[in-house]
Amino acid sequence: MRVGIFFEYKRRRNIVSSKSHKRRLGDYIPLNGPGRHAIDTLMILLGSFITAIAFNLFLVPSDIASGGVSGLSIIAKSLFNLEPAYTQWALNIPLFVAGYMMLGRYYALRSLLGTIVLPLFVFLTKDWLAPTTDLLLASLYGGIGVGLGLGLVFRGRGSTGGLSILAQIIQKYSGLSLSLCVVLMDGAVIALAGIVLSPEKALYALIGLYITGKFIDMIELGFNFTKVAYIIASKPDEISDAILHHLDRGLTKLSAQGGYTGDNRTVLMVVVGQSEVTRLKTLVQTLEPTAFVIITNAHEVLGEGFSRARIGK
Repeated sequence: MRVGIFFEYKRRRNIVSSKSHKRRLGDYIPLNGPGRHAIDTLMILLGSFITAIAFNLFLVPSDIASGGVSGLSIIAKSLFNLEPAYTQWALNIPLFVAGYMMLGRYYALRSLLGTIVLPLFVFLTKDWLAPTTDLLLASLYGGIGVGLGLGLVFRGRGSTGGLSILAQIIQKYSGLSLSLCVVLMDGAVIALAGIVLSPEKALYALIGLYITGKFIDMIELGFNFTKVAYIIASKPDEISDAILHHLDRGLTKLSAQGGYTGDNRTVLMVVVGQSEVTRLKTLVQTLEPTAFVIITNAHEVLGEGFSRARIGK
């Protein structure tokens, strides 16, 4: 086999891969039960604390109202000199009650802890000194901090309530998509900030909101960069055997048909880590230089050799 010059041959059949023996952090975290609930609670508390710190250190001093109830509390502070924590409690409590009545008990209970503790942490850290007054730095690091915090809250299967409750209520009764409802809510807050504060600060708020969304995705989906490769070749069996035995990865064979020729073809789908992409490409090119290979990003992969599935998220 030509690929032998690149890889040492090893048998996979009837052998448990050494990768299956590696213990991942997820293997120590229970999927449900009291232990899982305790971890969820800790993640919600830690995430709320990080969010409050980023809010007070970066967003409040620079008047960057990047959407949500927190953005409204910054606008209220600018107009009426109200403590943001008081405004957040005043808005979150009726929104929580509305969520309980219109969205159900389960959703409301998931939001209860975050709804209470986030304004509390905002109040407790309100006197912490801001490390910068630069609007760009404040929007960037404020967005990063809030994204990290909210990502942990969501990983803990919780919520901080706020306008996300209102967005879900609107989505339920209007038929609009949830993402559109959230954009409308945050957009309205930023537009109000542009009128009350300044158009420039509203533009910085958009930057902060974008960064927040990206970091929420990063925390929720994890830091493992995984790729999915689709391989169309005339020697699918030889390539699949090499992937199984030399790359030590499983694969799936998909039945396909050529759009021009109409010929039946086998498409190999294989999921690999970022560090394995070069090895996979070298393997395929060695066996069949004319093979057609498509490599795309995978946000999250659950299963043996990758992340363990999280139940009840």
